[in-house]
Amino acid sequence: MQPYVICHMMSSVDGHALTDGWDRSFKNAAGERYEKLAQTFAFDAWVCGRVTMQEIAHDEGYPTGLAKGPIPRTHHFAKRDAKLYAVSIDPQGKVGWKRNEVEGAHVVEVLTEGVCDDYLAYLQSVGVSYLFAGKDDVDLKQALGILGTELGCKRVIVEGGPHVSGSFVNAGLVNELSVLILPLVDGRGEHPASFEIAPAAWKQPTYLKLSNAEAQEDGSVWLRYTQA
Repeated sequence: MQPYVICHMMSSVDGHALTDGWDRSFKNAAGERYEKLAQTFAFDAWVCGRVTMQEIAHDEGYPTGLAKGPIPRTHHFAKRDAKLYAVSIDPQGKVGWKRNEVEGAHVVEVLTEGVCDDYLAYLQSVGVSYLFAGKDDVDLKQALGILGTELGCKRVIVEGGPHVSGSFVNAGLVNELSVLILPLVDGRGEHPASFEIAPAAWKQPTYLKLSNAEAQEDGSVWLRYTQA
């Protein structure tokens, strides 16, 4: 069972997604609106990449030496009846979770088989669930399938960062694309775009069909698309 996937992003008019350097009050107000709009999708899992999740987890690393021997590369679900799941795309296993819940959601790590045994032992010790979706690289379609069949996820929202969002779009896994365009120009060319793909992984442009455009009170515009 493949979940319905919504990719929800926020960006400047010129397509930049990182908020550092923006005025704090503006950034906070934009973030609140972004989260308010996200809640309208009634999802049962939200997905972010490693870098974003390390920020959310206030990552300070994890202890080593916990594994007493090899740990089988089989899925481990500490909780199967959560109302909401926070899904971390973390191929090599780096996010140092302090507990198994964040923002009211049970944490699920999406890993490759190349992860170290100590990290798996650590996740088990703090009650974090994990699944394997690939030997060396994460297979996003496989990960979604496991979330659907094992945890019953029906609607998944992808919230970044840019590389994770871009990877979902590039793989043709996004049913609906949602972008909140904020009323500012960033102008820093070194900042990533809202959707980033490694050149070697890029397949082809993703053509979209506009399903809704809605101006917001703060001057931002909420655009929603489906694939053309």
